[in-house]
Amino acid sequence: MKKDFERVVVIGYGKATGEILKYTADRQADYGYRLEFIEHELHALSITGQICEERGIPFSSLPDKRKLGAYLGEIEEKTLIVSASNNYLFPASLVERENITIINFHNALLPDYPGRNAPSWAIYQGETQTGITWHYVTAGVDEGNIIIQKTCEIGSDMKAYELAERLMELAYEAFSECFDAVLSERAEAKPQAFSSNRRMYRSTEVPGGGFFSLKETPEKIYRLLRSVDYGKTGVFPPLQTEVDGERAEILRYRKIAPEKKKDEADMLYLPLADGSLLKIKYSSRK
Repeated sequence: MKKDFERVVVIGYGKATGEILKYTADRQADYGYRLEFIEHELHALSITGQICEERGIPFSSLPDKRKLGAYLGEIEEKTLIVSASNNYLFPASLVERENITIINFHNALLPDYPGRNAPSWAIYQGETQTGITWHYVTAGVDEGNIIIQKTCEIGSDMKAYELAERLMELAYEAFSECFDAVLSERAEAKPQAFSSNRRMYRSTEVPGGGFFSLKETPEKIYRLLRSVDYGKTGVFPPLQTEVDGERAEILRYRKIAPEKKKDEADMLYLPLADGSLLKIKYSSRK
């Protein structure tokens, strides 16, 4: 007879992780596991910290990778680790333990766009659809069997932060749908079909190399601008281009109607195929 999970550990940050944490707290009575939360990436306004305080969930802050690895390595009970919006790479020594099961949320439809900042790459590559994946964690990054996936459309004007928020919503929806199957160890996970040209997207990579030429089509430039747009969170450095032979840094952008065009300094207006203009404010770097 299979032994029930005695412990559930949630690792992550942000709104989706908060919803997942509340859900696992609500389901404790059904399964009898001990629940705890680990914050690995520190955030000033921690939603998850507040949830833990309100619900009496044990909370640990372990930003150091070695300390986190050592802590998880001491787990002896049968444990489910839920990696939600978490960028910690679990070592093979932990993944291969018989008493440890790890599931991870990835913000793309694996096997496509493994690695970091998947919403950005999906927008930049001109995808019209993407989604999320919950998968079992193996020693290979984003290579584990798929538990559940959900899809969504990428709007023609959607920015990276808007897509990321939508994917977070889907992540919670999918988690609540597959949780019972995972806990009862009857999830019908399927292996990923890897292509020969599959590549890993690194955290240090910026779409377009962080630069665009004004010789490129306005549509491609607009995709690039939207792909790195995470509002004020600063996921990527400002994009750069070249204006009149001088390097320029992009400050902001938006689509406008042609009649709203004004003669302004350090401003570009590029015509888009839908009849609108792409307005780009830049700062010269002389």
